[in-house]
Amino acid sequence: MPGPPCLLWLLLAVAFSGVPRAQPLAPQDFGEEEEEEAPRPPGPAVLCDYDRCRHLQVPCNELQSAGPTACLCPGLSSPALPPAPPRLGDVHVVAEDGSAEVRWCAPASPVHRYWLLLWEGGGPPQKSGPFNATVRRAELKGLKPGGAYVVCVVAANAAGESGAPGPGAGGQASEGSAGSAGAGGPALGPCGRVVVPPRPQSLVHAAVGVGAALALLSCGALVWHFCLRQRCGCPRAPPAGIGPPRSPRPAS
Repeated sequence: MPGPPCLLWLLLAVAFSGVPRAQPLAPQDFGEEEEEEAPRPPGPAVLCDYDRCRHLQVPCNELQSAGPTACLCPGLSSPALPPAPPRLGDVHVVAEDGSAEVRWCAPASPVHRYWLLLWEGGGPPQKSGPFNATVRRAELKGLKPGGAYVVCVVAANAAGESGAPGPGAGGQASEGSAGSAGAGGPALGPCGRVVVPPRPQSLVHAAVGVGAALALLSCGALVWHFCLRQRCGCPRAPPAGIGPPRSPRPAS
């Protein structure tokens, strides 16, 4: 039987054999811990593919939810306030059809719908049907050739609607013809003047009528000069240098 010292050493050896030994850490282990603990820098901010003047533009909040990563939308005013006035863009006038295509850009405000107001003279405006918030283009029909109009675009939301200055708003006139765009509208503002040129057929008919009238006047003048003067016995003017014989003077 072993003595007390041997028994003590045997018990200590059994106790330490059950304790797991610490494993040495490799250099790559330190790198992994540092990478996990270090905060990652945020990615670059990306603007949403949103254009205020694009026709059938998807709302920006839908673009944020549809993309793989969140994008940034342009700032908007509070939905508790009426929207700011839209900006009128190009106006393409087609004289043959008596129509005009109006384009506009959305304001920096929440918008639920748009509509157009059209003035001719000083009477009340004609109001188009409502367009949804994605529309940026509409067509006006029934315009008179040679007429002058004022067109305004109005935006509205739950808080109210944007103001329209009306016929006295001024702005540049926009003229156009088939196959050619007009001069645009005002650079800023919701209203602009539209002048519809006469139809090309009307111009041709007017030119033919003026030409025929001038031809008739010329023929009438020639007939009067060669025929009517001779029939009425109007004396002809003597040739230059030839006059009636002078009576002889009495001798003094």
